[in-house]
Amino acid sequence: MGYIGRIWSKILLWVGGIHYQVKGLEHLDRQKQYVFAGNHESAFDIPLAFAALPFQLVPVAKKELRKIPFFGWGMIMARHIFIDRQNHKKAMESLAKARCSLKRNPRSLLLFPEGTRSVDGQVHQFKKGGLGLALDLGLPVVPMAVCGTARVAGKGSWRLTPAPVELRIGVPIETDGLKDMNKKDFAEQVRQAVIQLKTVWQKEQSAVRK
Repeated sequence: MGYIGRIWSKILLWVGGIHYQVKGLEHLDRQKQYVFAGNHESAFDIPLAFAALPFQLVPVAKKELRKIPFFGWGMIMARHIFIDRQNHKKAMESLAKARCSLKRNPRSLLLFPEGTRSVDGQVHQFKKGGLGLALDLGLPVVPMAVCGTARVAGKGSWRLTPAPVELRIGVPIETDGLKDMNKKDFAEQVRQAVIQLKTVWQKEQSAVRK
């Protein structure tokens, strides 16, 4: 299903006239299993990650996204794990299923721990639930910065503005021996790594415009 999701994402980006780059893949071992965690700017974050990351991904997304035409259909085909953010019990049940699924069939997990798209461009607090899976399973967490997708389609808008976007990949954070670490503290550690990646991109963009 990773192949289907990748093809669907590349077609979606192409149809939208969105050119993308990915930087930092040299930090990764393509034979390993990771938890990818990034900031959330736009509905195009998921297609960007699928298109740019050469891994079989299992994304975790809020259940509302499955209702979006084209986006939702592709997400269902790619077997996303949908989380009910309004029901804590069901959300925990979904994460438990994800844990069992990853143990049974090793793949990489894709998370946007903010839980909802940022409307001001800032990287907001990361929720600990999904990142707790990484600690429980001992999987390395890869911080990634989604850059520029808010210019393509902002929150609440269906208007597309073709613009170049980029995915910045950071150095994996190893979790061996961190199972007992405070999950809230770990989530903040990952968030700060994502902020650093995005800050570098913003400085480069400012330099180009001068």
